Amino acid sequence: MAWFTEDFELFFKELSENNNRDWFLENKKRYEKSVKQPFQAFVIDMILRMQKYDDQCRIEPKDAIFRINRDIRFSKDKTPYKTQVSAVIGRGGKKEMALTGMYLELGSGHARVYGGVYMPTKEQLQGIRQEILYNQKEFENLISDKTFVKYFIEMRGEKNKRLPSEFAEIQIEQPLIANKQFYYYSNLEPKIITSDSLIDEMFKRFEASLAIRQFLHAPLND
Repeated sequence: MAWFTEDFELFFKELSENNNRDWFLENKKRYEKSVKQPFQAFVIDMILRMQKYDDQCRIEPKDAIFRINRDIRFSKDKTPYKTQVSAVIGRGGKKEMALTGMYLELGSGHARVYGGVYMPTKEQLQGIRQEILYNQKEFENLISDKTFVKYFIEMRGEKNKRLPSEFAEIQIEQPLIANKQFYYYSNLEPKIITSDSLIDEMFKRFEASLAIRQFLHAPLND
């Protein structure tokens, strides 16, 4: 049985065209029925599946799900609501972005799964760079693996313009050493959102990233 109906996507399509408080309040009950409640049920099932890979993933939906309200305090875009739902499925939930299992987004015609290390501390970033420095060949093999490339294409992240000399030496050979984040994402076919195979497809991608995930997380767990 699928988690979401067609009204899930329709709600966000209409919200993107009417992104204001009055419209949202008029459609609050619809939001609760078609978006909030089914997404909570979906996240519960995602957490239960993740526990098969990480028995320390003992979070509740409230620990994983981000608010639909946008933080507009420092943004030029003053629209009050996000046009998608999102959650972190992994130990620590939203509070632990570096050691996450999976970050996901669902909206109108939009289904995406992220993995990797998005917000490492200075010490964690140092550890990842050292791991790459000492294991350059292994890292290159992991990011060029055909299954990883099939789903995620490439490793992503903003880069530092300057690096400590120990890492700068290999920057030409491996430009990713300059990354401040090491993350990857996969877009799913929009039609999968209302399918009962949504979780299976998401974990198919999670499994495809297990090797690179283990590489990136190894120095973080020391």
